[in-house]
Amino acid sequence: MIRFRFAALTITFVAFAAVALVGNEVPKTSAGRMQLAAGKYLAALTPELKTKSVFDFNDAHRTKWFFTPQQDKEKKFTRKGARLEEMTPEQKVAALDLLKTGVSAKGYETASTIIGLEELLLSLEGPKGAMTRNPNWYFVSIFGEPSATGKWGWRFEGHHLSVNYTLDKGEVISATPMLLASNPAEVKDGAKKGLRPLPAIEDHARALIKSLTEEQVKVAVQPKQFGEINEGQPKAGVGDPVGIPAAKLTAEQRSTLTKLLAAYTERMPEDLAAVEDKRAKETPLDKLYFAYWGSTEPGKPYTYRVYAPEFVVEFLNVQADAAKNPANHIHSAWRRLPGDFGISE
Repeated sequence: MIRFRFAALTITFVAFAAVALVGNEVPKTSAGRMQLAAGKYLAALTPELKTKSVFDFNDAHRTKWFFTPQQDKEKKFTRKGARLEEMTPEQKVAALDLLKTGVSAKGYETASTIIGLEELLLSLEGPKGAMTRNPNWYFVSIFGEPSATGKWGWRFEGHHLSVNYTLDKGEVISATPMLLASNPAEVKDGAKKGLRPLPAIEDHARALIKSLTEEQVKVAVQPKQFGEINEGQPKAGVGDPVGIPAAKLTAEQRSTLTKLLAAYTERMPEDLAAVEDKRAKETPLDKLYFAYWGSTEPGKPYTYRVYAPEFVVEFLNVQADAAKNPANHIHSAWRRLPGDFGISE
């Protein structure tokens, strides 16, 4: 039987953190909560771990984000930052508390599930698999000094999870790139059979695609699959919008598209999700595009994108999972345009 020990550890960490916060006033904004949590995280670290975790705001590492396994030929990690497995329980609490400030409760549950899937991958691939599978190979980096007066940022990252925030003068200026992925997209066997960490981003997309008329399909469908999400770079590099503009969708189809976008923004804290939802809602219908490639039938590969002048959604389900089930491996991201990390040009 596969056991998701990380999930149990997370519950312990959350309980510990809840006790620690009793009697302390919680900031009302996500930016304030991030500053407080980052301060507590740094205060909990040893000098050695702080050296691993803290970088200058302008360090090139800030925009070098990755969601794929990062390891050398000896299967040793190559990511920067302080990793969970070298932290004490109290330090892990502080690290996970920081993550919680950057995602909603539902987003945190999903992130915990994604991390727990590392154990499932290990059981399927075995210790001699090409990739190291370790639910404690998740890394925390702080860029600059957390404050309400200057620029700073932070990242919580590992396989299939990359949460990145940039702040300036006490406000979040970028919540991207935010990437969540899942291998498998749906657990096909074992104790967790039927588990789908990211169901909504598939269900709403499939519903929208299936609702398209023959004429709409001619505009929305693409001749080639979309390329992989551009990790390691501060810009998505998706090119000009393609597909069908929302202006050419019916009211019901636009409602489905809105639900699809909400499935991405609901990963974020409520106040930050509201900002992204407003940005999407205010996008002119002739400048909001949906495009896809492939088949939405189970086991068939497909990709899609949602383009707007200020953001892009990227989704791929083209790879087999670790058990060799075809097209059962999701990558999905919300990215800002023209660039992530507060880049405006």
